[in-house]
Amino acid sequence: MSDPVPAQATGTFQQRPVSARLRATFASVWVHRMDPAGSPPIAVMPDATIDLQWIGGSFRIAGPDKEPQTEVLAADEVVIGLRFHPATAAAWLGVPQIELVGQRLSLDVLWGARARRLASRVRASDNLEDLACSLQQVVAEEMAPDAPDVPMQAAYRLIERGPPPDAPLVPWLMRALEMSERTLRRRFNESFGYGPKTLERILRYQRFLRLSNQSNSATAILAAEAGYSDQAHLVRESRRLTGSTPRQIHHLLHGE
Repeated sequence: MSDPVPAQATGTFQQRPVSARLRATFASVWVHRMDPAGSPPIAVMPDATIDLQWIGGSFRIAGPDKEPQTEVLAADEVVIGLRFHPATAAAWLGVPQIELVGQRLSLDVLWGARARRLASRVRASDNLEDLACSLQQVVAEEMAPDAPDVPMQAAYRLIERGPPPDAPLVPWLMRALEMSERTLRRRFNESFGYGPKTLERILRYQRFLRLSNQSNSATAILAAEAGYSDQAHLVRESRRLTGSTPRQIHHLLHGE
């Protein structure tokens, strides 16, 4: 078997905003079609997202990842995903996200007959645009109005921006969110599947990837801009989150 490649490096991938009825809970809908000639194993790196996916005629949940995951998909396989906004998946699914870490789990396991009824209402179509529209329609019909988890959405934005220089992350969040450490960790586990430091680590690496796509600056400069102490720190975190160095990831994503 060949070595895994980043998901974005194989097949065709398209992403766009969801329909208006889904926007309170979902950020985007994406379609990933594998190469008709066959694709290598796919490496999915942690990116602090949770997806409701349609694959093989049923729904599954791609839970939050703390480590890279490898998937093997058939030639010409199609996966359509609805990406949850941060801190919305737990309420919609009815389970704390710590129970779904690193999993690709059939929605049937969580919802039973309800998930099967939901899948039965999807209109099968070879036209992927029509299929994506049908998925959004049936999911919208299933949704009950939920109040947004404002504190956890604020927590995500705070970590995305990063703490002030020399401010320890957890005490800073405790003050900003007016929560005890115990409550903070419990709420993070429910909403994100892991604690503040893990979320910070994942979002920092995603920040580095965005910067590297936008700039030709040296890796050491981009590492500092992303919030790493030095280039060696970036390389260690890249290996931890992706199994590869930043240079290897860049070459795989850009076909160099």
